[in-house]
Amino acid sequence: MLWLLVALGYLSGSIPFGVIVTSLFAKKDVRAEGSGNIGATNVARVAGKKLGALVLLLDAAKGSLPVLLGLWLAPGAPLLHVAIGAAAFLGHVFPVWLKFKGGKGVATALGVLLVLLPISAAIGFVTWVLVLALTRISSIGSLLGALLAIISSFFMGRPLAYSLLGVGLLLAMVWTHRGNLERIVKRKENKV
Repeated sequence: MLWLLVALGYLSGSIPFGVIVTSLFAKKDVRAEGSGNIGATNVARVAGKKLGALVLLLDAAKGSLPVLLGLWLAPGAPLLHVAIGAAAFLGHVFPVWLKFKGGKGVATALGVLLVLLPISAAIGFVTWVLVLALTRISSIGSLLGALLAIISSFFMGRPLAYSLLGVGLLLAMVWTHRGNLERIVKRKENKV
């Protein structure tokens, strides 16, 4: 049963809401426009901020819901919660439905952390909003928000496994944002 929960986490994470939402409501393929990414930021660029916000919520929910189910079914199993959250993140980044070519995982990671480390996730989200408002560069806000969320998580009295998951998610997001980081260094990063 525990492995089924992890598999469910992956399958939930792999739902490509960016592709579905832009196809249904904007009649566009988000993978063929903007940065080509399936996440909320590119959806906002390609199909408008309202649809981008919808994808942000859906991508966060697909990280939150399987972890919530794991907490409900096995409340004293933090390693299981971590495995489900990691699987949901990996599902978004490597979705089976899109030949393992997915998004960068920020919103899905936010959803996972909202359940496991809610105060830290809120710190990360507020940081993202502020940095995005100041710079209009989502990638800087995402990575800085994730960094502050993870640092704060070690002071929240939650299981250490949750903070270590946060570290892993941050490192994975640095990897998924490697192209963005290159463009930031060259001052060519896309703005929202």
